[in-house]
Amino acid sequence: MFTSFGRYILLLRLSFRKPEKFTVYWAEVMREMVSVGIGSLGIISIISIFIGAATTIQIAFQLASPLIPRSIAGSIGRDTTILEFSPTISSLVLAGRVGSSIASQIGTMRVTEQIDALEIMGVNAPGYLIAPKIIAGVTMVPVLVIVSIFLGIGGGYLACFSSSDVSTSDYITGLRDGFDPLTIQVALVKSIVFGFIITSICAYQGFYTSGGALEVGQSATKGVVYSCVMILFADLVITRLML
Repeated sequence: MFTSFGRYILLLRLSFRKPEKFTVYWAEVMREMVSVGIGSLGIISIISIFIGAATTIQIAFQLASPLIPRSIAGSIGRDTTILEFSPTISSLVLAGRVGSSIASQIGTMRVTEQIDALEIMGVNAPGYLIAPKIIAGVTMVPVLVIVSIFLGIGGGYLACFSSSDVSTSDYITGLRDGFDPLTIQVALVKSIVFGFIITSICAYQGFYTSGGALEVGQSATKGVVYSCVMILFADLVITRLML
């Protein structure tokens, strides 16, 4: 474990060395941002809308009491979406989509000796392959989480509009009552940390792949599993420290 952690830290150190040619790295960062951000927008949108709608319906069902105002469904749905569902569920989905792609891409380059060719040409392979992915993850995952928050809340509104459990006016009233900006800060901190975890761990697994196609698949699987475990652990730590 300590050996793997040391190799991970050293790999990150090599990844953020001064680039040989800034324009080449910048183009790679832009390409990765499009892949991580635009490429994941569809699945994140679908998941956010349905989770927001289902959460609102379940809250309304569980709080069916004349002593509890119906607007509380909007408040609880808003806070759970901002604090937990959008950052954590979205990041777990991105670990499967983005993380497996990163690990398999870099792993394939390793087993086909493309990384060795880059190093022979004097290119900093970790900096060229890993740093743009980490920068894209840290930048685009918070953007996807913000989109997920709005779509999750919108999904709750659609659920209220299509059912009689909670009126849309009560739902909007609940959204406005007792809003704490700290929840947005917590969500953004979580998304930045999760983006770093996904990209760095999966890149590490791919970079140190050895063997053939079977090992590439195993590296992608390990990257996704380790990323999901570390996301849940970081979620607990950040929640405990900031709330």
